[in-house]
Amino acid sequence: MAASAQSAELSPGTRLFIDYAPLVAFFAVNFLVPASVSMRLVAAMTGFLSDLDRISALVIARVIVATAAFVLVTIAAMVLSRVKTGRISPMLWLSGGLVVVFGGLTIYLRDPRFIQMKPTIVYAAFAAVLAFGLATGRPLLEGLLGTAYPGLNAEGWRKLTRNWALFFVVMAVLNELVWRSLGWDVWVIYKLWGAIPLTLLFAFANVPMLMRHGLTLADEAVAAKPPEG
Repeated sequence: MAASAQSAELSPGTRLFIDYAPLVAFFAVNFLVPASVSMRLVAAMTGFLSDLDRISALVIARVIVATAAFVLVTIAAMVLSRVKTGRISPMLWLSGGLVVVFGGLTIYLRDPRFIQMKPTIVYAAFAAVLAFGLATGRPLLEGLLGTAYPGLNAEGWRKLTRNWALFFVVMAVLNELVWRSLGWDVWVIYKLWGAIPLTLLFAFANVPMLMRHGLTLADEAVAAKPPEG
């Protein structure tokens, strides 16, 4: 997730925490907390694990504990953004709110599919919003990231919006392919080591085009990007 143009008010460390700490916590808890510990934590709150075979109980316990960490750190990131900037950006509201809602459904219904579908919904929503902006001639992306791309002309904003809309469509399809065809652990790995690098690489790949359309290159311009799912 990203903190939008308001992130210019944040220190680099705070911005990194808001953008990436929830996913890092999700990954770390899933792979570093022993499954037996996750089982004990879940068993202390509910007795449903006793109805499952041991393998199924281990898997769902890890899903629940990792998702709970994801939700809690996401809430912490949103609170930190509010404290530091006085507001929570629309992108952070959307991506963070969906983590809380779909993560809560995964925990309550003991079904990992909800949190796995969340990135698809985020990507599809942003693709639809950007496509609507293109169709109506409204520079929606410019409103979110304008201060991060100084000097960029109208044609540059149009191309950047088009590129990100197409990218989000591709990422929505990729997320569906990964979670539906591969296991939970592979999907978690993809979230941190696949989706984030792809997004960063795509952001950097757009820089030459942006410079041809008036962008004044600066560190902030390179770093600015729409959110991951």
